[in-house]
Amino acid sequence: MSPKRQLTSEQKSKLILKALEDKKAVEPVLIPVQGRTVMTDYFVVASGTSRIHIRALVDAVIEKLADKGIKGKRMEGYDESVWVLLDYGDVVVHVMAQDQRAFYKLESYWSGAERGSPPPLPAE
Repeated sequence: MSPKRQLTSEQKSKLILKALEDKKAVEPVLIPVQGRTVMTDYFVVASGTSRIHIRALVDAVIEKLADKGIKGKRMEGYDESVWVLLDYGDVVVHVMAQDQRAFYKLESYWSGAERGSPPPLPAE
């Protein structure tokens, strides 16, 4: 039996985006944050239209990655399903209610467009 090939952060992110798109997530985006933080390589941000939809989106991501042998995710917020965070280490997924997403503006913050955004990390 051969060992499963590890997915890169980018491959994992694309699988997550596909799972979200398949379940009709609202405006899923991939935000590369390498060089801006040491905690992860990518953020995936998407919205759901209701708590049930948010749970369905999260479940789809978990299932899609589990099918590729990727487990061990950490999850916060599933019970409330207003903002669910899935942490896969190199990829962090935020599935949010649309009003939460508009308020917190993660895309603007992590792209550097918001005042107070983290600067790029210095090159080593």
